[in-house]
Amino acid sequence: MAGLIPQSFLDNLLDRLDIVDVVDARVKLKKTGKNYSACCPFHDEKSPSFTVSPDKQFYYCFGCGASGNALGFLMDYERLSFPEAVEGLARLAGLEVPREVQSEAQVKREEEKKSIYSLLEKADDFYQQQLRQHPSKQMAVGYLKGRGLDGKTAKDYGVGFAPPGWDNLLKALATKDDDKHLLIEGGMLIFQEKEKKLYDRFRHRIMFPIRDTRGRVIGFGGRVLGDDKPKYLNSPETPVFHKGQELYGLYEARLAYRELPRLLVVEGYMDVVSLAQFGIRYGVATLGTACGPDHLDRAFKYTSEVVFCFDGDKAGRTAALRALDASLEVMLDGRTVKFLFLPDGEDPDTLVRQIGADKFERMIEMAVPLEDFLFDAVADGLNIRTMEGRATFSKRAAPLLDRLPKGVFRELMFESLATRTGLSRQVLQDLVSAYMESAKAEKAKALEQSEKPRGSLPEKPRSTLPEKSHGAFPQERTAQTETIPKVALPQQSQAPIEIGYDAQTAPQEHNDYYSEQPPTQDYYHEQDTPPADYEHYYEEKPRAHRTNLQPELKPSASSKYLMPPIRKALALLLTHPSLANQEQDHDFWLNQTHDGSVLMLGRLLKVLHERPHYNISNLLGYWLASYGKDDAEKLASIAGHDLLQAANALTQPRQDKPAKADYDIQAAFCDAISKLRSQQLQNKSAESLAKLKNTDFTQLSKEERQQLANDILARKLQP
Repeated sequence: MAGLIPQSFLDNLLDRLDIVDVVDARVKLKKTGKNYSACCPFHDEKSPSFTVSPDKQFYYCFGCGASGNALGFLMDYERLSFPEAVEGLARLAGLEVPREVQSEAQVKREEEKKSIYSLLEKADDFYQQQLRQHPSKQMAVGYLKGRGLDGKTAKDYGVGFAPPGWDNLLKALATKDDDKHLLIEGGMLIFQEKEKKLYDRFRHRIMFPIRDTRGRVIGFGGRVLGDDKPKYLNSPETPVFHKGQELYGLYEARLAYRELPRLLVVEGYMDVVSLAQFGIRYGVATLGTACGPDHLDRAFKYTSEVVFCFDGDKAGRTAALRALDASLEVMLDGRTVKFLFLPDGEDPDTLVRQIGADKFERMIEMAVPLEDFLFDAVADGLNIRTMEGRATFSKRAAPLLDRLPKGVFRELMFESLATRTGLSRQVLQDLVSAYMESAKAEKAKALEQSEKPRGSLPEKPRSTLPEKSHGAFPQERTAQTETIPKVALPQQSQAPIEIGYDAQTAPQEHNDYYSEQPPTQDYYHEQDTPPADYEHYYEEKPRAHRTNLQPELKPSASSKYLMPPIRKALALLLTHPSLANQEQDHDFWLNQTHDGSVLMLGRLLKVLHERPHYNISNLLGYWLASYGKDDAEKLASIAGHDLLQAANALTQPRQDKPAKADYDIQAAFCDAISKLRSQQLQNKSAESLAKLKNTDFTQLSKEERQQLANDILARKLQP
């Protein structure tokens, strides 16, 4: 019988067992003095640092810090839940686990949940069998092969096939009325009470089983193969499945790593599975909803780093803001959150196939930390070189930082804000206090207004900060009230995206995995009832060929714009940050320390390689915080230079001339970089020759003479 396990039984169980026996049965221990030791089973090591103390009935690893008693060891080593670990130790001790008495209703609910788990496992087996044996399997197999998925990875993740038809699962599993009821409760069947019709929820779809952290199937996600809607369909909320708490792929990720390096939150099932095929097995996905605090709390139980991966389009950046909002209150010391934005039109599935796992993981490592992304978002649209800009920046940022949990990270964030704005920590705290007081006053005023008799005129609003909404991002803006502007993502040539939009202002772009209320035009319920004749309802239709590769762009014209190469390169980069992709070797320019402008180019390339979403506003804010006011002013002078404006105008396509006559910014940038590189080599050779003329050659070491010879030879061989 299910119920709570009495604490007295747990104490008695641990007293009866020797932790040395429990551990040694799984990890071979060696006697070392009065204790036992071994290589730690929870991290890779060559020298033993894992110690078991029979006196204290305790284990500890001096390498990774893992520790606990026999019960904790069994839970961590075999990845068992607490009740499962207790059951395992009880069997070892020859005891039966007692349970505290539950009510009849509680017992019935527990038994029903067990039966649902059992039927969901059978449904998983059924879908995998259909992928191998069903007469219509070829379309599903063809789709998976077209997406580049191999059989081993599909098997690891239990990918299956829900064949065409309205009653395949119903006929296979619902042999009794009790089974029908449980399958309805488990979200696998739909019962239309008015028409008295019962049919399968998932039809003609690629099926992805969703597992909890214990490996039990708790639901499914299905990707349609025909033209039905929605494109992606998840199990509904059930007694065993709560989409706001589960992460697809988390169970498989924990199996793949003894210690998870990180979790990469992507948008879809296929992204998770495709990344796993390339050896990146720490991908997870939310299940039809935005990633919330519950998701993050679960993720941080198994790793200290979470990286959000989004498309670079408007919808992806809006989803990133939601993730940022959810992350603030769970950012305890030692936790890391980053944001990775992919090129427009790419997703993890397509990109990893183009660039390979090594480069993709390099992109993950270079993802934007939460602190940078937050300040970038808050600074969007502001000129923080002005006092007005810094004032607004402070009012936007301070209340958000106040939501961070108390600790070192919170203090460092406030210090960073103080550095960026020039305000003291006390002034920033006063801003937070003013915000909270204003929010409280607005709430009281709203309550007072709601209690007034109908027909009475509202008082004229005073200039004050808005009420703090859920997530601390302001939700409304009026002409009469001074508000903290909504946080928006940095985007080029686009209006700011505001957090907290309603149904009327929601963007048209929709991301299935990051919205709880999808647009009607893209998502609607499947046909609720089977048609009278559905023999030919599912017909295979030709699908457009999927292409992922884009042709490589090459410079096709030379620049005729007369401008010093270094100035031109900086100007074009500021106007078109995506040009940084044309020059990947930022280290070469960072090593040219003798020339401040060239060093600035290296720094600019480096930051754009690490944060490709940056625009001029973001760059100026970054420069001010990283290199000080003087360097920020130099960069700003280039950003506002007349020549830059002229270069920007030249890059705009004109209607009065053919496309081939338009200014080729890529060719101009590549030409400037090529000339700069030649100049640097010439300067280096000139320095070497000058050194040769002014130095006694006989006094140089062998290595110095060889270096001079190499420099001179390189100069002669240069075209």
